[in-house]
Amino acid sequence: MKDFLLSIIIPVYNEEDNCEPLIHRLIPIVENYKYELIFVNDGSTDRTHEKIKEYAKKNKNVKLITFNRNFGHQMALTCGYNTAKGDCVLSLDADLQDPPEIIPEIIEKWKHGAKIVYAKRAKRESDNFFKKKTAHFFYKFINFLSDTPIPPEVGDYRLIDREIVDFLNKLPERSRFLRGLVAWGGYPIEYVYFERMKRHAGTTHYPLSKMINFALDGITSFSTKPLRIASYFGFLSASLGFVGIIYAVLGKLFLSSQWVSGWTALFVGIMFLGGVQLLTIGIIGEYISRIYREIQHRPQYLIRETVNV
Repeated sequence: MKDFLLSIIIPVYNEEDNCEPLIHRLIPIVENYKYELIFVNDGSTDRTHEKIKEYAKKNKNVKLITFNRNFGHQMALTCGYNTAKGDCVLSLDADLQDPPEIIPEIIEKWKHGAKIVYAKRAKRESDNFFKKKTAHFFYKFINFLSDTPIPPEVGDYRLIDREIVDFLNKLPERSRFLRGLVAWGGYPIEYVYFERMKRHAGTTHYPLSKMINFALDGITSFSTKPLRIASYFGFLSASLGFVGIIYAVLGKLFLSSQWVSGWTALFVGIMFLGGVQLLTIGIIGEYISRIYREIQHRPQYLIRETVNV
C-alpha cells in the first residue's frame, strides 16, 4: 500500500475558468503519490480543451481525452474508468464545489480496507433551497423504489478500489447510472465528510430538466416497482369501474323515478381512466426506451483526441 498508483478522473464540460484553479489546488496534494489526472472533455465548446492540453504538455501525469461531442457526465466517467490504470480511482468534478483537500483522508480510509470511500456532504449551505430539497427528495424517492440503497448526500466524488473498477468495466450495460452500479456490488464503504462550497466559476450544467432525466435513469436502472405501481393503478381503476357499474345498475332498478344521469360522473370517470392509462403508458415507455438503447449496441462515446494516454 506504500507504492500505489492514484488515478483521478475529472469530467469537464465548458469549464475553462475552473481548470487552472483546480489543477493548482490538486497538484500539491497528489504529488506526494504516484498519480495520473485524467481529464475527460465531454464535448466542450469553450477553451477547456486548449487549457488542459497546455498543462498536459508540461506534465505527463496530466492526461486528456476529448469526445467528438457531448455524451453526458456518466459516459465521461465511464471513459475515465476504462482508461484509469490506478490501484484506486477517484472521481471529482471540476467546479471546485467538492474540495480536493480531503483526498489524503479519503486515501487513508481506502488503505485501511474500505473498497468504496464516499465524500459525503455534511453541509451544503452553498446550494439554494430548491436544490437542497429536490436532492433530498431524489434520494428518498429512489431508495423507496430501488432494491439497491444509494447513500444519500453523496455525488460522484468518491474513491473506488481497482477491484470495483474492473467490475464496472466488465458490466455489459450501456446506459449507466454509476451511483447505483457502484452501490449495487455491496462492497465495504466508508465516508469522509465535508462542507460543499460554492461553484468557483460558471453556471451549473444540471438544470431541472437534466435532474429529472437523471432521476428517471436511476429509477429505471435499479427498480421495476414503477411497473408494479402501474399495475396497481390499473387494478384500482378497474375496481372503481366495477363499483360504478354496480351502482349504476342498482340505481336504475331501484331508483328509476329519482335517477338522473349527469355528465359529472362521466367526466370524472373518463379523466381518471385516461390519466391512469397515460401514466401507465409513460412508465412502460421509459423501460422500453432503455431496452431500445441497450439493443442498439452503439459506442458509449466517440474519442476525437487523446493526450498522454
